[in-house]
Amino acid sequence: QDNSFEQFIINYCNEKLQQIFIELTLKEEQEEYIREGIEWTHIEYFNNAIICDLIENNQTGILAMLDEECLRPGTVTDDTFLEKLNQVCATHQHFESRMSKCSRFLNDTSLPHSCFRIQHYAGKVMYQVEGFVDKNNDLLYRDLSQAMWKANHSLIKALFPEGNPAKINLKRPPTAGSQFKASVATLMKNLQTKNPNYIRCIKPNEKKAAHIFNEALVCHQIRYLGLLENVRVRRAGYAFRQAYEPCLERYKMLCKQTWPHWRGPARAGVEVLFNELRIPEEEFSFGRSKIFIRNPRTLFKLEDLRKQRLEDLATLIEKIYRGWKCRTRFLLMKRCQIVIASWYRRYA
Repeated sequence: QDNSFEQFIINYCNEKLQQIFIELTLKEEQEEYIREGIEWTHIEYFNNAIICDLIENNQTGILAMLDEECLRPGTVTDDTFLEKLNQVCATHQHFESRMSKCSRFLNDTSLPHSCFRIQHYAGKVMYQVEGFVDKNNDLLYRDLSQAMWKANHSLIKALFPEGNPAKINLKRPPTAGSQFKASVATLMKNLQTKNPNYIRCIKPNEKKAAHIFNEALVCHQIRYLGLLENVRVRRAGYAFRQAYEPCLERYKMLCKQTWPHWRGPARAGVEVLFNELRIPEEEFSFGRSKIFIRNPRTLFKLEDLRKQRLEDLATLIEKIYRGWKCRTRFLLMKRCQIVIASWYRRYA
């Protein structure tokens, strides 16, 4: 019920993860169709980049305002931080505050004076501003290392050399918010280089009990996880796509014209292959560099045909090998018989 600085940075990380989910599953999916020249009707979806910008913008973001309050001289309190947010973020459509200049919140009794509210992707969350400044300063480790260095025990003193007054860095240590922001940026950069697979877990009830299905809770999770938009894009789009060269290489054995070697462009070979297999035209589309298959059952059909063809080819190879082996043995026996017969006739 009481959300403070810790929950704020956790929700910020969730927003960044949701953003990369949108980038890799919704935005990139539709951009690929346009890039490949596939006829496509754009499906609208909510991009939470505006919420991430509200939190992490280097000039007007909430974390930047918090760091500025922690570093500026003079009296700094949580209330002065909230006042600064009210000035900078007052007109932002995803920021709400009782003391904001936007008059529509002045009569909102559900929003206390010492709180602000952010409309996250998953819904609105209210944060208690109390403790934001102290928790962001994060001076505990510096104070702890100085205290440990003063210990009489030689081992403890050796474990915290940065507590030595002669080595104290006069530069102010980075704030907790800036460190977390840098860590999230590193995580996002790492995820961008991977090929992620998403598993979305839906809680059927809050009691963690069996045989209880809370429809309202499940619908809420489906909405804020972005599953509705994702399903719409997937149903309207194509389940499988592959470059022409590897596609032809994998399935060329299914067509006499492309097996064992196709002399010509890979796209033309794929067209001949699909026409030979009589796959309905509405089940696939030709892009500039890839073949797009709409339904998984078409791909399963290709895989089943390929599996059967591999068995037929294995039988053919086995038949030819056995024929060669028997013929070789027969010719050897025939030569031996001729030699034996010739020697026998000589001495007969």
